[in-house]
Amino acid sequence: MVLAEASEGVAAHNDFCENNERSGEIMTEEVHHRKGGGRAARQSTRKTSNAIREPYLTRLIKPYEMVSEEGLQTLEDNADAILEEIGVEIRDYPSAIERFKNAGAIVDGTRVRFPRGMCRSIIQASAPRIYTQHARNPENNVQIGGDATVFAPNYGSPFVHDLDNGRRYATIADFQNFVKLAYMSPYIHHSGGTVCEPVDIPVSKRHLDMVYAHIKYSDKGFMGSVTAGERAQDSVNMARIAFGGDLQDRTVMTSLINASSPLVWDATMLESAEVYASNNQACIITPFILAGAMAPSTSAGVISQTLAESLVGMTFCQLVRPGAPVIFGSFASSMSMLTGAPTFGTPEPAMVLYTVAALARRLGVPFRSGGSLCASKLPDAQAAYESASTLIPTIMAGTNFVLHSAGWLEGGLAIGYEKFVLDCDQLGMMMTFGKGLDITENGQAMSAMRENEPGNHFLGTAHTLANFETAFYRSDTADNNSYEQWVEDGSLDASQRANRLWKERLASYQPPALDDAIDAELQEYIAKRKAVLPDTFG
Repeated sequence: MVLAEASEGVAAHNDFCENNERSGEIMTEEVHHRKGGGRAARQSTRKTSNAIREPYLTRLIKPYEMVSEEGLQTLEDNADAILEEIGVEIRDYPSAIERFKNAGAIVDGTRVRFPRGMCRSIIQASAPRIYTQHARNPENNVQIGGDATVFAPNYGSPFVHDLDNGRRYATIADFQNFVKLAYMSPYIHHSGGTVCEPVDIPVSKRHLDMVYAHIKYSDKGFMGSVTAGERAQDSVNMARIAFGGDLQDRTVMTSLINASSPLVWDATMLESAEVYASNNQACIITPFILAGAMAPSTSAGVISQTLAESLVGMTFCQLVRPGAPVIFGSFASSMSMLTGAPTFGTPEPAMVLYTVAALARRLGVPFRSGGSLCASKLPDAQAAYESASTLIPTIMAGTNFVLHSAGWLEGGLAIGYEKFVLDCDQLGMMMTFGKGLDITENGQAMSAMRENEPGNHFLGTAHTLANFETAFYRSDTADNNSYEQWVEDGSLDASQRANRLWKERLASYQPPALDDAIDAELQEYIAKRKAVLPDTFG
């Protein structure tokens, strides 16, 4: 039985290849008017024809709802109870305490408690459900919120990994490389922020080089620095230069603001959030939670704490400037109770993701979570399984902004060149999946059913000829050839193929246009700031 099925499969494959080449000639001649180039050119065209550049994914599938309305209400009530009974600590930022007090919060030293419903009412009164992040190239503007999903690369890793050199500390050259790779990918919609930490530049100065790299080597949207208020201000100042001297109240940065879980907001994050919010720049308010350590070990407990902490951060931004864009963020990892190490791709964080996404929709703000997360040190099977187990819930939950979409290794400690390429391929698949089922007249294919006699294959029908180039997503990293062809091509595994691809892409990189006067002004600003900033690495 198995042999019979295998023989039929080989015969069908050979038949398809033969007919596909014939139909390829017909389709190529009809569409491209005999441009020439022969079979190799046609195959190259078909190989890349599915990589159509879209500024973001517009989802046509409904978000998966895991928890009932009653369950969601219970979690919201629990978050309100946390804020009312326990409150949060506001550390080293008295002006934030004063803002909360003036808005109706109850203050006891650095402990701030919030009357039930206070935070929700402030956020819902002014925070936008949807906003546009403007890019240097207007074609790369992205919608954040609603039915849009925006993929952004890895964030914050001090190490990089590739097959040639293994694991090593990241440099500014690596940072620039990943900005270029993200710029070149049709499936990465946003340049991201600290795609890796360039440890060859002092901490006090590296934010200038990172923001400049996003502006210089890409024209997609980007994130600003959040490690100090003055670095956030530098990011705003550089963005203002990059956009011609005046932001005109446009949101051109979406930056990451993390709570110090459990139930603490510190001066560093609040000061950066204040800078961005006051300039109408967006903040992703995200508790960073390792369940069992920084929150209770149960998923429902993690969710209630995440909501409570996020409500405080989003409320702060609205008190700074009503209407400033905010994103409700969630980053929740499970952990090994034997070693304390974070674990990824497990069921519990996926349940948190689905549920917090629903809470964000009820609150009426965009949602950030998920990505291609794994604990593996290499781009291996563990990395693939764990990343897929996070990425699929990310799409199914209706996530609006997806940080760590590509490159993540080792629990975020490293970004991998090969992993980045493999992840981008998966993002391409999610771009197709997220658009849902095509039920147009062409998608229903009734003309093909009527044209084709029972028992005949569909390879020669007009419908197949009209659709064969775009009917299925074609991976640029997977090998679907015969075993013999795979051996002839070098017997490469997925990571080895990805190793070749990232090198080819960097070799073919062409920078986007950047006005010479703007570039000169940016470099002058960086030089002046570096001249007054001390060299600190701590």
